[in-house]
This record gives sequence, C-alpha cells and structure tokens, in this order.
Amino acid sequence: QVQLRESGGGSVQPGGSLRLSCAASGSTLGIIRMAWYRQAPGKQREFVAAIFSSGSISYAVSAKGRFTISRDNAENTVYLQMNSLRPEDTAVYCCHLLQSGRYEYWGQGTQVAVSS
Repeated sequence: QVQLRESGGGSVQPGGSLRLSCAASGSTLGIIRMAWYRQAPGKQREFVAAIFSSGSISYAVSAKGRFTISRDNAENTVYLQMNSLRPEDTAVYCCHLLQSGRYEYWGQGTQVAVSS
C-alpha cells in the first residue's frame, strides 16, 4: 500500500504562483509514474502533468509553459510549481501514483483557488 499526502494548495490572485507537493509513503518500490490531475467544480477530472521514473515529463496543453513538475526521488515526493495562475486553474489538485503491477493510488487532493 502507498499513501499520498498533498500540500501547498491555497488562494492566490491571478498571475500568482503556488507550489504543490505530494509525498508518497509506504511500499514505494516500483514507482512508474507520478502525476497531478485536477477537478474543477462541475467538471471532469483532467490530467495536468506527469513525471516518469525514466525522467520523462508530459504536460497538458493548459499547463505547458506555466507549470513545472519535478520529483525528489530520495524523498518520493513530486512537486508542481504553478506560475501565472488563472481563475480557470481553480480546482482540487490530486496526486496520482502508478506502480509496477498496475497498482495505482490517489491522494485526497488540495484546493487551489485563483481569484481577485
């Protein structure tokens, strides 16, 4: 079993920045990918960014150029640096972990609110 704990959400004005963290604990061997998803009120959950154990990174179009995903392998922690935030970035951001054997885990989520 893996536990994911997110932190770093909050309220910010448009144009501001936030840094989200997701720390994985428990049986963390064989991590294939860690990723961020978000879900805005009344909308489907959507992919934001992912980082693979190989170091490969992918971003949603909406995140490219503004968000940066990174990972501290020693701490099994993934970060999402979000800059130039917009009101449409308001959502609950959830961490996702994919492990060998196709096990996957979700965090509880952290709220991000962007408004003036």
